[in-house]
Amino acid sequence: MASATHLLTPEEAYAHPVMESMVVRFAGDSGDGMQLTGGQFTLSTALAGNDLATFPDFPAEIRAPQGTTFGVSAFQINFGSTAIDTAGDQPDVLVAMNPAALKTNVKALRDGGLIIADEGEFTARNLTKAGYTSNPLEDESLARWQLVKFNISQLTMDAVKPFGLGNKEALRCKNMWTLGLALWMFDRDRAPITNWLTTKFAKAPTLAEANIAALNAGHAYGETIEMGASVRQHHIAAAPAEPGLYRTVTGAESLAVGLVAGAQLAGLPMFFGSYPITPASPLLHHLSRLKEYGITTFQAEDEIAAICSAIGASYAGQLGITSSSGPGIALKGEAMGLAFITELPLVIVNSQRGGPSTGLPTKTEQSDLYQAVYGRNGDAPIPVIACRSPSDAFDCAIEACRIAVRYMTPVLLLSDGYIANAAEPWKVPDMATYAPFPVSFHTDRPADGEQVMPYARNDELARPWIRPGTPGLEHRIGGIEKAPGSGNIDYSPEAHAEMTRTRVQKVANIADSIPDQDVMLGTTSGKLAVVGWGSTYGPIHQAVRRLRATGMDVSHIHIRHIAPMPKNMSVLLKSYERILVPEMNTGQLKTILRDLFLVDARPLNKVSGQPFTIAEIEAAITAALA
Repeated sequence: MASATHLLTPEEAYAHPVMESMVVRFAGDSGDGMQLTGGQFTLSTALAGNDLATFPDFPAEIRAPQGTTFGVSAFQINFGSTAIDTAGDQPDVLVAMNPAALKTNVKALRDGGLIIADEGEFTARNLTKAGYTSNPLEDESLARWQLVKFNISQLTMDAVKPFGLGNKEALRCKNMWTLGLALWMFDRDRAPITNWLTTKFAKAPTLAEANIAALNAGHAYGETIEMGASVRQHHIAAAPAEPGLYRTVTGAESLAVGLVAGAQLAGLPMFFGSYPITPASPLLHHLSRLKEYGITTFQAEDEIAAICSAIGASYAGQLGITSSSGPGIALKGEAMGLAFITELPLVIVNSQRGGPSTGLPTKTEQSDLYQAVYGRNGDAPIPVIACRSPSDAFDCAIEACRIAVRYMTPVLLLSDGYIANAAEPWKVPDMATYAPFPVSFHTDRPADGEQVMPYARNDELARPWIRPGTPGLEHRIGGIEKAPGSGNIDYSPEAHAEMTRTRVQKVANIADSIPDQDVMLGTTSGKLAVVGWGSTYGPIHQAVRRLRATGMDVSHIHIRHIAPMPKNMSVLLKSYERILVPEMNTGQLKTILRDLFLVDARPLNKVSGQPFTIAEIEAAITAALA
C-alpha cells in the first residue's frame, strides 16, 4: 500500500492561526437597524458560548438628515474564547452601510482590518452628504485596509422580491442580509434569529418571511461567492465558564432586576418614579414589565415630580426609587435634600452622559461625580455607589437598597451610558446566597404622656421608619430644620448644629458595614496603583493584566463605595509610590482622593464621549513607571 505524508510548514501552520477574539463593528444610518443587527449578533454569539462585551454608539440627534455623518449609528462587539472585559480597542472588521458610516468609523479600524462596504449606497449624492470629494471605494484611499465591496442593497431587494414589498420596505431588510453574512463569517447558527423574526413579526408574516429570506441570502452569499482570502469563515471556540445558568444582560436590565431583588430582600413593595431621558429611560422600560413583583412604575410629568413621588412612596412605607441622567439629576437636587433631611430611604440612579446641560445625550462620561458627592445645598452627604459593568449593576443595586433602608437615607447609584447600553454574559446568581435585610416598621406606641419620637436614633444613628396612619404614631416630617428626637420645627442654633452633626455622622457610619477595599489585580503595595471607578474597569483591568505579564509593578484598585470610602482606603493608597486615576472627566475622583487622603493622585482624563481604550491606559502606565 502506498501512502504519503505531508508535514505542515511553519508558514502553512500560521497562515490561519486559531483566533482567540475578534472585534466587529456594524455602522450605518440611524435607520439602517445597526443596533438591531448588533443585538441579534450578540445573541448568536452568547449562544455560541463566547465571552463578549458590546458598545452601542448612538447618534446624538434624534433624527439627523439621512446619509450624513451626524446620523451614523454603530454597534461594536468584542467576543472570544478568553475573558473579555471591554468592547475592544480597534475593530478587526468594519461593516459600513453607507459613506457616512465609513467616514466616521474607518479611522478606528486596525491596520490591515477588513472593510465590508455596501457599494450600492456609495452614490454621488451620498458621497457629497458624507463630505467625500471622490469615491473611497475606488480611489485607493483605503489601501491600508482590506476592502470588500458589493451591492448589499440590490442583493437584498433581489432576495425579498418574491414577497411583493416596495423598495422602501425591501431596503429595511438589508440589515438582516448583513447579519446573515456575519453569521456565516463567524460560524453562527441562524435558527435563533429565524425564531426571533417569526415571533417579532407574528402579526405580519410576510415581513417575517422577507427578513428571513434576506438573512438566508446573506448567509448563502458567504457560502457560495468567492470573495477572496480576506473574507472567510472564522470559528472562535467557546470561552471557559463556570457551570450555571447564563444570560446576556445590559446594564439597564441588570439594574432593573437588581432593584427588584433589593426590594424583595428588604421585604418591601417598590415604587419607581421616573421621567424619560437618555440614557436612563431603558430602566423605566424594563421595570414597567415587572409588575408581578410588587413594582409600581410612574412616568411623571417632569423630573421634580418623579423624585417627589418616590419620596412620597417611601414616606408611605414602600421603597422609593427614581432615576435620570445628569441634567435630570440637577433638577432633582432640591428634592434630594428633602429626602436627606427627612431621612427617608430612597435610591437615585444616575446613568451619566456627556455634559454640561444637554451636552452629549447619547455619549458616555463620568462627569457627575462632584454632583453626586457634593451636589446639594447645606451639609447633606449622601452615600454614593458606582457600578463597574453591566453585570455588576445587579449587586450594586442590591447594595444601594440595603444601605437606604438600614440607614434611612437616600443613596446615589452611578451608572453611565456605556454601562446602561452595553451587554455582557451574566451568570444568574443563586438568590439564596444573598442575606435578606428585612425592614421593621416602628409600631410601639409611646407611653401615656410621652410624644412620638420620629427622630430617635439607634446605635447606627438611623431613625425609626413609621408608616403614616399607624395608630398612636401620628407624626410630621418635612424640609424645615427640626428638634432632635421629636422632629418638631426648631430653628435654634443648638438644634441645627446637633442635627447636622448627627446626619453627617450617620452617613459616615455606613463605612462600618461595607467591606474593605480590595485590590482587583496585583499586590497591596508597590510602585503604581491604577485607581478607577465605574465603567473604566474593563480597560484598566486589561491594561494592568498585560503590563504585569511583562514584569511591571502595577496594581488595579477599583472603587465601588465612593462615599463613604472603605475604612482601609487611606492605608492602602499610601502603600504605593504613585497613584494614577483614569476617568472620563477632568479629574474628579483624583481631587476627592487628594482631599480625603492627602495622596499625590495623578489624573488620566478623557472627555470625548467615548470609553478609554486599553492602549491609552497602557501608555499612561508605562509613562508613569518610566
